[in-house]
Amino acid sequence: GSTYSGKVFRVTFLTLAASLTVPLLGVTVLLDCPIDPQPISLKEPPLLTGVLEPNVELRKAERLWENQLVGPESIANIGDVLFTGTADGKIIKIEDGEIHTVARIGHDPCGTREDEPTCGRPLGIRVGPNNTLFVADAYYGLHEVDPGTGETKVLVSTEMPIEGQKLAFVNDLTVTRDGRKIYFTDSSSKWQRRDYLFLLMEGTDDGLLEYDTITKEVKVLMVGLRFPNGVQLSPAEDFVLVQETTMARIRRYYVSGLMKGGADMFVENMPGLPDNIRLSSSGGYWVAMAALRPNPGFSLLDFLSEKPWIRRMIFKLLSQETVTKFVPKYSLVVELSETGSYKRSFHDPNGVTATYVSEAHEHNGYLYLGSFRSPFICRLNLQHV
Repeated sequence: GSTYSGKVFRVTFLTLAASLTVPLLGVTVLLDCPIDPQPISLKEPPLLTGVLEPNVELRKAERLWENQLVGPESIANIGDVLFTGTADGKIIKIEDGEIHTVARIGHDPCGTREDEPTCGRPLGIRVGPNNTLFVADAYYGLHEVDPGTGETKVLVSTEMPIEGQKLAFVNDLTVTRDGRKIYFTDSSSKWQRRDYLFLLMEGTDDGLLEYDTITKEVKVLMVGLRFPNGVQLSPAEDFVLVQETTMARIRRYYVSGLMKGGADMFVENMPGLPDNIRLSSSGGYWVAMAALRPNPGFSLLDFLSEKPWIRRMIFKLLSQETVTKFVPKYSLVVELSETGSYKRSFHDPNGVTATYVSEAHEHNGYLYLGSFRSPFICRLNLQHV
């Protein structure tokens, strides 16, 4: 089915492209392009076989709190109380099935793309050693929130240039057990979160940073990452894994031990674009994919990666919203071993139950699936898969 539909899609896409190309060439030369695309070199995506074989395990998940929250990107828990940040700028607590607003970093108005920078967009969320929440807000920077009082403290503001660069898209964070160090990503010093598609398609690079809660110093640890996204400290806290979304891979940066300050590749050429990464109870990692690179099949992303001129043309003519509609809805979560090999994968082709999965957070035998767009959290019972 998928190979056939891939062929149909390719033929339709190319026919459409050809019929539009001639009249458009004249026009496109004159139009401005918001992005300056760099060529990206990806290997052929891995075959979806063995542990990556497509299945429908994610359809066993149940949708919780449907239409009561928007885009719960990242999830953390203190005991059985869940916390998440939503698209309307709120930090939310879910206790005994009830939803309460704990804090807001930004302010009204909220709801449109234009409002996002003032509204704020809490993304990565983690629990510190004193049961306070550490939150990465895409527009406002790193904050510490007291879940009891809702009191909010700025740790790293996006107003403050770091080594001469503005933070434009603070994305995810991971905290040491003693709460001393926070490792976080700035996905771009150029594009904001609302323009993540521009960032993805342009292929520009940015970095991994470290904040010391005692000295209040911010250091840049890695640069040259293309769309650095989710981050996770290893269980031994000797390295940090950082997802490089545009390149479909995970890099490793050593923060202690003999290799300290060094970096290498943890997983290369993944079957999708990795978003957030979290620990799994087996000692490995859960990785949620923002999009699939189908093989067999047609991967639009791979097709466009080597052709900056097509990307330029697309964005001269189409809005980000329109381009998003061409990306097939396919939900995929993979579990990696501690060494980065694939242990298992859970799929929902066409995103029937679980859509736009951005994170898989394991708690108490369940996998809670965060989403950057859906109005619900999915919960998958790991005993049933």
